[in-house]
Amino acid sequence: MSTSTLADIRKKVENGDRLSLDDGILLYQDETPLQEVGELANIVRERINGNVAYYNINTHLNPTNVCVYRCNFCAFRADLRSERGYVMSDEQIVQRGAEAVANGCTEMHIVGGLHHKMKYHWYVDLVRILKEAHPTLHLKAWTGVEINWFEHLTKKPVREILQDLQDAGLGSMPGGGAEIFHPEVRDQICEHKADTGKWFEIHGTAHEMGIKTNATMLYGHIENAFHRVDHLIRLREQQDKSGGFQTFIPLAFHPENTELDHLKKPSAVMDLRTMAVSRLMLDNFPHIKAYWIMLGIGTAQTALDYGADDLDGTVRHELIYHDAGATTPEELTVEQLKNLIREAGREPVERDTVYNEVIRDPENPAQWRIGDALTVSL
Repeated sequence: MSTSTLADIRKKVENGDRLSLDDGILLYQDETPLQEVGELANIVRERINGNVAYYNINTHLNPTNVCVYRCNFCAFRADLRSERGYVMSDEQIVQRGAEAVANGCTEMHIVGGLHHKMKYHWYVDLVRILKEAHPTLHLKAWTGVEINWFEHLTKKPVREILQDLQDAGLGSMPGGGAEIFHPEVRDQICEHKADTGKWFEIHGTAHEMGIKTNATMLYGHIENAFHRVDHLIRLREQQDKSGGFQTFIPLAFHPENTELDHLKKPSAVMDLRTMAVSRLMLDNFPHIKAYWIMLGIGTAQTALDYGADDLDGTVRHELIYHDAGATTPEELTVEQLKNLIREAGREPVERDTVYNEVIRDPENPAQWRIGDALTVSL
């Protein structure tokens, strides 16, 4: 039984000392005042990122929803012969890129289903045709689960697959597929897809190759505080080794239209506590993102005082969480994002995917250039 107290944790935070598993679990207890946990997270948030809150102008591309896996938390996937199933053509994909560029997007976030019939080259060529047609777009593509599927398709090692994608125009990788790392939970919600060791191998290899990646955690389903804090510590240990994680995104589970629809959606209190505990445990992560699509706009805005320093972006064409019942808007405008940040008392800064400042032409906002790197002190 831990003898750690909130006062002990406060002293660690003020001194910049690392928190333990027991510390994290204590912070998750209902008896530990949420406001105090948020206050501690804000100390770390402002130590690393000052008063800045980041956003970007981005679009999502989900090229197919047909998926070989049947994760019971997913509302997006479709069977091969389902009326809901779709596969985008090359022309549609290039057109989506043209729309993104015309709207000033700096990033395209690409994830989707693992289609039974699509060959490896389709996934690689999708990146290539987008990059060739729209070279200014940063392509953040394919989660660790998708890379693991490509291993299955090709029998190639991870490094060779990532090199193929990098040569095609891959800029960075999203952090999806992490879900919950502990096998007690992972084996129940996604037993067949990339296991924890494989997820970390893929991200560690990407970091060695200079490919920046994000990391996520899906919370609010069948896991408990121990599983969440264990998840965060595993990420922290990998970051100590390879150093290539940019942003951590806690993802609130949306049960609607899934096999777990008997569960309640996480409360705003749980969302804010998870945000704060994440910021406190992940002392070597530069950024914590409040993904407004999943959290809701009000909670995401409040999260800027609970450890988050990034709201994500305009997020055009997001399907995965809206299919799971998200009631947030389909996208936000730049002015809406800026106003949300200013209302929270923070300074809005537009970033690109790898946290360079984006400077817009005031006469033509769709035109932009890269400014200074937005460095943080860890």
